[in-house]
Amino acid sequence: MRLSFAVLALAVVVATASAQPAPPEPIPGEALFVVSGKGYGHGVGMSQYGAYGMARAGYTYDEILGHYYTGIELGTAATKEVRVLLAEGRRAVTIASTVPFTIRDATGAIYRLPAGPITLRADLELPTAEGPAVAVSPLVIRPGKSAPLSLDGRSYRGSLQISAQDGFLRVVNVAGLESYLRGVVAGEMPHSWPLEALRAQAVAARSYALANLVKGKPFDLYADVRSQVYLGVAGEKPRATEAVESTATEIVLYGGKVASTLYFSTSGGKTASAADVFGSPIPYLVARPDPWDKLSPYHRWGPVLIGARTVQAKLGIEARVIDVTGAVTPSGRLRSLAVQTAIGSEAVPASLVRSALGLRSTWISIGALRLDRPSGPLVFGSSVRLSGVSRGLASPMLASSADGAVWVLAGPLARDPTGKVAVTVKPVRTTRYRIEVEGAASQALLVQVIPRLQLARPVEPGVLTGAVRPKLAGAAISIERKNGPSWVPVGQATVDDTGAFRVELSLAPGSYRARISATDGLAAGVSSVLQVMG
Repeated sequence: MRLSFAVLALAVVVATASAQPAPPEPIPGEALFVVSGKGYGHGVGMSQYGAYGMARAGYTYDEILGHYYTGIELGTAATKEVRVLLAEGRRAVTIASTVPFTIRDATGAIYRLPAGPITLRADLELPTAEGPAVAVSPLVIRPGKSAPLSLDGRSYRGSLQISAQDGFLRVVNVAGLESYLRGVVAGEMPHSWPLEALRAQAVAARSYALANLVKGKPFDLYADVRSQVYLGVAGEKPRATEAVESTATEIVLYGGKVASTLYFSTSGGKTASAADVFGSPIPYLVARPDPWDKLSPYHRWGPVLIGARTVQAKLGIEARVIDVTGAVTPSGRLRSLAVQTAIGSEAVPASLVRSALGLRSTWISIGALRLDRPSGPLVFGSSVRLSGVSRGLASPMLASSADGAVWVLAGPLARDPTGKVAVTVKPVRTTRYRIEVEGAASQALLVQVIPRLQLARPVEPGVLTGAVRPKLAGAAISIERKNGPSWVPVGQATVDDTGAFRVELSLAPGSYRARISATDGLAAGVSSVLQVMG
């Protein structure tokens, strides 16, 4: 019989224990991402700062090209002229020349115009000496002797073609290939750099232009980064022009075909393969060591601090961002970013990450700092386990602050191989915590501490007593009685020097609790409910 009662009692204990709810999961805090990187640009082909370093070290332009483009040879360009898009979708443009110039329209009519500017609109009305004349699209505008034409104040060699359609104008500059390059090289590389570097740039720019002619359009090249930056006459510099002229018609060939000689600013010490960055292998665009670019200000850069909310907004992620991790290519550059959100995970391509977040390259390391929030306030005298993430960053430390202004290091944080951290703290006042590393800190986590407030069962008629810890002498205690769904104040007490309080009141049967307002660095708190029986 006694054994049966013992078993029954044990069963009740086990059932009661199993019925206890698991402690709630902490709420993920606001993550901070610490991004450091190498290089500037896509990383494929010729590093311009690397070319600069090689030229300073005595290498010639053909040796520079041979290093960055594997298995190539130099040849001669057959193309003599290119068509460069200068403007489109324009309502009006201003054409000018310092000497008389001519315009021929689609009918073959020729209009001779004096020196100075003219404004053209989609109706193509021309201010000739005989009066206004309406030309027929397209127009070919040819410069006068030894004076280039200008478009909206910028001069260009060669002729201009202007087409009108649906009320809009398109302007194309038809120029010799070498004239075009004179306006490109100094726009892509500082003209003060060594001549051999500028020569390598000239041959690379010439080859890239011919290998990437625009298909299916009434022009061959854009005047911006969609092709190459083309500044016209204003971009010409004597040393850059010398580099173009001394390598005239030279191009890079691979297998007898003109090579797409990609180039960029800074490699960070190693170029990337086309397969890594663009997903398609190109035999002459493979990863190459690049120890010569150390003079670049972008050889190493960062750290750049980016908050989780910024990542969410810039990448167009709908749910709240909690963490990010990167998948890398064999050359060490980011292939894609796995963005962990409150509802799942999304993969974002490296190219989008770089452009959306304004990063200089995809050769990056991403550190993460996050301190997660415990559920609810902490009762004085209790401890709480803080958890979070400190990944990819050296020597994380836990820091605490009572006011958010002065921070005190509480000690190093241990972490597991995945970067997860956890630490138990026992604050005696409401305290802010954060994870600190060199140059960065996680968002502060506020742990509210409330007094430990207890009501004792009444031993005297009409009297309630209780205690508060810490001993908040002089603090006001409000006694509340439940009235329907609400709590109504029914008495007041003051804490004595021992931390005790006593209040006389009309003590009717019901539910009572004690309340204390925020004081002395502690948050407002209430006691457990006390049931007073009749």
